[in-house]
This record gives sequence, C-alpha cells and structure tokens, in this order.
Amino acid sequence: MTRFPQDSAAGLFLLGLAGVALWFSAELPAGTLRAMGPGMLPRALAILVGLSGILLLVASWLAPDSRLERWSLRGPIFVLGSIVLFAMTIRSLGLAVAGPLAVFVGAFASPEARVKESAVFAVVLTGVCILLFKVFLRLPIPVATFI
Repeated sequence: MTRFPQDSAAGLFLLGLAGVALWFSAELPAGTLRAMGPGMLPRALAILVGLSGILLLVASWLAPDSRLERWSLRGPIFVLGSIVLFAMTIRSLGLAVAGPLAVFVGAFASPEARVKESAVFAVVLTGVCILLFKVFLRLPIPVATFI
C-alpha cells in the first residue's frame, strides 16, 4: 500500500532542495570551525534542510493514508510579488514605503487576510525593521528617499 500525503511531497521537496544546495556549494571551501570558509554555512543549512526532509518523509510514512491536496497559486504569486515589489521600491522610495508595501501585499497570500490588520502589521513591522537596521545596526539602508 503506497502512502503519499502532503508531508511526503514536502519531504521530497526539501531533500531535493538540500541536494541542489549541496551541489552548488561543493566547490566552496568549508574551512574549519576556527576559520570558517564560505562553504560552511550553505552546507550546514543544506544538511539541516535535508534532515528535516528525511524527518518529514519518515513521519509521512508512519501517518495514516491521506491524499495529496490541490495547490493554490495565490500564496506563491503574492509572496513573490511582494519580494519583487520590495526590490523595485527600496532604493527609490526607501524602507518607510517599500517595507509596508511588501508586507501588505505579502499578507494577501492567505485568503484569511484582512485589510485593516494587514495594514497595521505592515506599519508595525516596518517600524521594527527601521529601528533594527537603521538605528541599532546602523546599516546604510535608505529610510525615506522621497522627502
């Protein structure tokens, strides 16, 4: 009897993602724990993602039978759209505009998103990002280039 629930597909996807990450980071020197090379973090993350995929796969085979559900394109479209929107507006408008815009658009990846709650969350999260990146870390991120 073949079991192929949603977790099984996710586990296979994570294993594939880990394999691709390991393949692309193969030529980067890992270094040692005292002198880490540029390949250590990508490999470590790929191994962790691969282990997560194995755990999901094993758990899915132990779970009762279930069907693979249909996928909605709403989530990927809104999330990718918000990333592209942020990339297109961060330099020209600054974080004060690009941040809330990206969070607001990304919130609608879920059909349960509400306009008022999404707007409040976008403003609060952008304020936290400005505090963290501009004030505490002093990174050269434009906050408001339109002023």
